[in-house]
Amino acid sequence: MRNRYLDLLRAAAIIRVIVYHHFGWPWLSIVFPAMGVMFAVAGSLTAASLQRRPAGQVVVSRMRRLLPPVWLFGLITVPAMLYFGWAAETDGQHPFRPAALLFWVLPLGDPPGSDEAAFVWDALWYVRTYLWFVLLSPLLYPLFRRVGWPLLGVPLLMMLILEHGDFGMPASAESALWDLATYGACWLAGFAHRDGRLGRLHPAVAGLAFAALAGAGLYWLWQHHAETGWDFNEVSEAQAVYSLAFVLLFLRWQPPMDRIERIAPVHRLITLLNARAVTVYLWHGVAIAAVWPVLERTGLDDLGELEGPLTLAVTFALVAVSVLMFGWAEDLAARRRPRLWPAGSEPATAPEPVKPAVDWVGPIPAGWPETPRDADPGPPGDSDLPVAGRPVPGYAPPPRAGYQPGQQRSGYEGVPWSGHEPAPLPGRNEHY
Repeated sequence: MRNRYLDLLRAAAIIRVIVYHHFGWPWLSIVFPAMGVMFAVAGSLTAASLQRRPAGQVVVSRMRRLLPPVWLFGLITVPAMLYFGWAAETDGQHPFRPAALLFWVLPLGDPPGSDEAAFVWDALWYVRTYLWFVLLSPLLYPLFRRVGWPLLGVPLLMMLILEHGDFGMPASAESALWDLATYGACWLAGFAHRDGRLGRLHPAVAGLAFAALAGAGLYWLWQHHAETGWDFNEVSEAQAVYSLAFVLLFLRWQPPMDRIERIAPVHRLITLLNARAVTVYLWHGVAIAAVWPVLERTGLDDLGELEGPLTLAVTFALVAVSVLMFGWAEDLAARRRPRLWPAGSEPATAPEPVKPAVDWVGPIPAGWPETPRDADPGPPGDSDLPVAGRPVPGYAPPPRAGYQPGQQRSGYEGVPWSGHEPAPLPGRNEHY
């Protein structure tokens, strides 16, 4: 059996990410901090795997599920960026360097790309951060089981050190550390969900923790909103505590899923998004960038007041096309029979027995046992999006980079990927 509540959280986060990147509405980061939720879900699923299998097998399995779809994405987008002039961007912020392409093979650093096509590669910060969390989890999980809740303070302390220390690190290394620090507490909270500590929290304590952390995040954002706006993705420290607040809230209470599961379209959508989480994550930026070229080629670019909902519908349609074209890579990576549209019931597989940890604390969360390893669709959300919100030092997009439509789009507020500050997504004539 799957924990369908975790599936629901992951599906909701993926949808929120697409809408956020399409319109650029900062209030979405306040209503639902999707990135923190996604890392917490991933942490819980990784802990589940570590409880029943050797650490080496878990790491290899997670990498095997993640990397083939990334390789396919790179095999298509890197030649395209080269064809459209990446090698000629000698004065850009990301000049073509063949050696850096190794990060498309093993993304321990950010997979590179051209300035003109930042919408293709900029969100891959998540792949890099997720991979590092997976590699660190065989060390972090036993440590968490010994130390417990105080360990959640370490990533927050790490942010304070990064904020006030100048260690002469390369910009890429500093960016990676910021991402790990911003979402580290959420990943560890996923551990707490899995081993039952979170379920043991008294509701009043969980409520007070949510109020305190969310209030601190909002106050921090308010202190900096004059420079950054009301977007948590632009203030890493505020993002960290605010996301942790929602993670503790969402994972402490797990409502029954029976009613939702009886709604067939919702059931199928949740199943599809979890089976194709990596594909949707990788290709949705390309889909957003393709909206206006597609509309202008079809003569449907004068949409008036319907511009917002119709362009969003086109984005989802293009994402669906990418699922049909490239989603099979996730099935092959998971050693499943390839399917074009896996929105039905999960393939019948015999569930593995879940062996509780020796020092199990608290009740098993609702919805367990966790997914059998051969039915788990894996990352991301084992996969959302936007980075911690920490721009790479010194990076600024070139003027009018990327596709520029023929007229001003008043209602299309596409947002750049948080973290790096790339060229504007198509549909905007101003920079962020």
